[in-house]
Amino acid sequence: MENKTQIAFFDLETTLPTPPGQGRAILEFGAILVCHQKLEELMSYSTLVRPSNPKLISSLSERSNGITPEAVASAPSFADIADTVYDILHGRIWAGHNIDRFDCVLIREAFAEIGRTAPEPQGTIDFRTIDSKIWKKSWLGNQTHRSLDDVRMNIEVLKHCATVLFLESSLPDTFPENHWVHPDEVSLPSIRALHDPFFRGSLKLFYEGAILQLCCPRLRVRLGPRKKFFDHAGRPKLSFVVDASPNLCGVLDTCDRIVQKVYADSGCSSDWRCVVFRRQGSANDPTVRLHIPTAVNGDVAQYETDMYLKEPSGTTQKLIFSKFDATELDTVFKPGTFVDSYLSLNPYDYQQRSGIQLVATKLVIHNE
Repeated sequence: MENKTQIAFFDLETTLPTPPGQGRAILEFGAILVCHQKLEELMSYSTLVRPSNPKLISSLSERSNGITPEAVASAPSFADIADTVYDILHGRIWAGHNIDRFDCVLIREAFAEIGRTAPEPQGTIDFRTIDSKIWKKSWLGNQTHRSLDDVRMNIEVLKHCATVLFLESSLPDTFPENHWVHPDEVSLPSIRALHDPFFRGSLKLFYEGAILQLCCPRLRVRLGPRKKFFDHAGRPKLSFVVDASPNLCGVLDTCDRIVQKVYADSGCSSDWRCVVFRRQGSANDPTVRLHIPTAVNGDVAQYETDMYLKEPSGTTQKLIFSKFDATELDTVFKPGTFVDSYLSLNPYDYQQRSGIQLVATKLVIHNE
């Protein structure tokens, strides 16, 4: 393979699958070749792409990127631009956000569909592997969800990541790593649901200009870890149930209504799952389920949630787990235990089910 030193930043705009499981069609390709030493733009290329089946362009797709069937009616097909795309990408370092899971896959599929050999990278730089907190703090504004504009923004955001890292490491008290808000402090009319520019098609909840993250002290464990469901590798999807305070319920009920409306306006027909669970006839006994995500490094699985044990003396110690063993959490999250919970709110629409998942970023278990 020819070794080309330029970095090819690229982005695809596609149809959105409706219903879920339907394939995607490329609607636009945009790329910028960048000098690997100075990150200066050397050349750019973008074009709309006419899909083989224009009916794949749904109203949801149009709202996402503004590309209509009329806009691509006279555009070249992917076969028409395949030589140019190949010349731009082949043998270069590919860069972009979530390209390993999305753009690279679709490029290879598009070449396979026309019976052509796909370009291969010298290597890939997927910004999704950059700490998401650092990446989002470097966000310079709303993306247009048009290929070339999004590529240019990604290049500029990447440059700013270094600045954010420098400031946070030099002045940790002035530039804290996270911004958490207590449910009691949330002004409900200030909550918004917006499309996250870094994850195609997903929503994020915002509060006063920042992603909404909740700090909920002393939540009482109602049910210990559930290990009923498993991921593709056979690891249990871990979660446990806690009692929800009235103020927490108020925030979550408001988030439910906002996200549900956005999904409904987008044509979503999935069954909605309320984040607050209330048993019939037990309106004053609400609970919520907190999820403990896992990450895999090579063949080693580990908890993504930071967990700490707080003694009655006030001493706090981080819990270190030598291996991934879901049963060991049974002794940590026993019913009746109090837990300080730092939560991310993640809207989802998957396999005809939609709702908001509460993901525990950090847990402080009170050893009382």
